[in-house]
Amino acid sequence: MTPLVVAAVLIAALTHASWNAIAHGIRDQLLAFTLVGGGGAVCGALLAGFVPLPAAAAWPYLLGSAVLHVVYQVLLMQSFRLGEFGQMYPIARGTAPLAVTVLAAVFVHEIPDAWALSGVALASAGLLGVALWGIRGSAARPDAPSRWPAIAAAVATGLSIASYTTVDGLGVRASGTSLGYIAWLMILEGVAIPVYALATRRRELAAQLRPVALRGLAGGALSVFAYGLVLWAQTRAPLAPIAALRESSIIVGAAIGALFFKERFGAPRIAAAGLMVVGIGLMLHTG
Repeated sequence: MTPLVVAAVLIAALTHASWNAIAHGIRDQLLAFTLVGGGGAVCGALLAGFVPLPAAAAWPYLLGSAVLHVVYQVLLMQSFRLGEFGQMYPIARGTAPLAVTVLAAVFVHEIPDAWALSGVALASAGLLGVALWGIRGSAARPDAPSRWPAIAAAVATGLSIASYTTVDGLGVRASGTSLGYIAWLMILEGVAIPVYALATRRRELAAQLRPVALRGLAGGALSVFAYGLVLWAQTRAPLAPIAALRESSIIVGAAIGALFFKERFGAPRIAAAGLMVVGIGLMLHTG
C-alpha cells in the first residue's frame, strides 16, 4: 500500500460517498439510479474510444461483475427507500471488508497476516458500530417503523459489494488495462436500470427525469471516477486492505447525513469512527 495507492483509495472514498448522497437526495430512487447508471454508461462509452479493449480473459469477469453491480444497485435503492442515509450507507459499506477478506483469501490466496487481519476486523467493527447505533434510538419509540428490513437490504448490499469487488479484482488484473476494464464495466452495468425505467415509465420518463437530470448525471460521472480509482488501486495492492480502506467513506457519509439530511451523528458514532481509523492504521502498518 504505497502513499499513491492510499491517496487514490481515499479520494475514491470521498467521491463514492458524494455520489451515493446525490442518489439518496433524489426522492424517486428509480429516477436517481437511471441517471447514475446512464451517466456512467455515457462516460464509459466516451472512455472506451481512447483506451485498449480488455484482454479476452477478462470478459467473463466483466459480464459477471455487471450482473453483480445491477444486483447491488437494486439492493442499494431498496435500502435508501427504507432507511436513513447515515445508517444505510455505513452498514452497506461496513459489511464489505470482512466479506472481501474471506473471498480474497479463498479465491485469490491473499492471506492477511495477524496485524492486517486485526486491522480489517477493527475497521469493520467501527464501521458497523457507526451504523448500528441508530437502532438504539428507534427501539425507544414504539410507533417508529422497524428498521430491520432496511438493515437487511443494507447488509445484502454489502455482500454484493464484496462479491463484485472480488470479481473485479481478478478481472482487472486479467484485463491488461484498468481504464479499458472500467470503461466496459460502466457500459455493461449502466444500461440495465435505464432500460427497465424506460420499459416501465415509458412516455412519462423524460418529463420525470428533467428536473433532476443534472444532479443524477453528475452522480454517474462521480461513480465512474470513484470506482476507476479503486480498480487501478487493485492492480497495485492486495484486495482486502483496499476494500477496507475505501470504507473510510463512512466518515464522509455520516457527515453528509448530519449536515445535509439532518441525521444524528453523536459521540458513539464518533468513537466508532475512531475505532475504524485505528484499524486502518494497523492495515497500513503491515504495508
